[in-house]
Amino acid sequence: MTQMKPELGAWVSIGAYIVLSLAKLYVGYVSNSEALKADGWNNFTDILGSIAILIGLLIAKKPRDDNHPYGHSRAEHISSLIAAFIMMSIGVDVLINALQTLKNKEYVQPDWIAVWTAGASAIFMFFVYMFNKRLALVTNSQALAAAAKDHLSDVLVSVGTVVGVVGAQLHMRWLDPVTAFVIGFMICKTAWDIFREASHTLTDGFDDEMLRRYKQEIERIDGVKQVVDIKGRMYGNEVVIDVTICVAPYLSVVTSHDIADQVERLLEQKYGVVYAHVHIEPYAQDHVFHGE
Repeated sequence: MTQMKPELGAWVSIGAYIVLSLAKLYVGYVSNSEALKADGWNNFTDILGSIAILIGLLIAKKPRDDNHPYGHSRAEHISSLIAAFIMMSIGVDVLINALQTLKNKEYVQPDWIAVWTAGASAIFMFFVYMFNKRLALVTNSQALAAAAKDHLSDVLVSVGTVVGVVGAQLHMRWLDPVTAFVIGFMICKTAWDIFREASHTLTDGFDDEMLRRYKQEIERIDGVKQVVDIKGRMYGNEVVIDVTICVAPYLSVVTSHDIADQVERLLEQKYGVVYAHVHIEPYAQDHVFHGE
């Protein structure tokens, strides 16, 4: 698993969605199940979201160039935003259709084959969700983590389809649109969570608790008198840390540089921070001297 790349998860998602969307649309029309047809169109739209994530992952792998000195890693976050927008549009559409069905009382009784198709789809997508969730953790890919959340929403949509169709068979036809409304709300909530996380990262938001932890660890290094400033940001799955430390003013340049190297090694070996920019300031008992 450690040798696997995040784009593998995107390819798995695309293949799964193509198979499921075709199967659900066909069975949905044959069995006269509006819920299953909606589920199929949901998966068809997810194909577009998975392609957007794949493109983002491939762009993120491009090396640095003159116009992108920090690389292209943030393309991952942009692809997460695209996936969130697609999910939100699906969720809103599900909500609107459910409300219209409830208002007009246009209830139908689909065939049992719709239940088996939706159930099998839920089980299949759950395994895809588990695969991509684990791969996202191993590769630290935000875009793939967003895709995994979308997979879990698809599992819930299929489960809701099963509940709705079974309810229709038991003469509770109103259960189908009610379940669809709940599922639509859950899809929108998942989309909002993905959007909030991706936009937070794109605006250089960072976990305050992690910064405090970095600061405490750095100040334990022999020769570091004080950490006067520390900032962090994300570029795709890479953490970039900017830290200003104070050392004794009488130390040589070589010794101060060795202390900075220790800070970089600590962040890389313990926290996986590959890019750490360490700035040295002279320390005094009563104040800190800021250089040019």
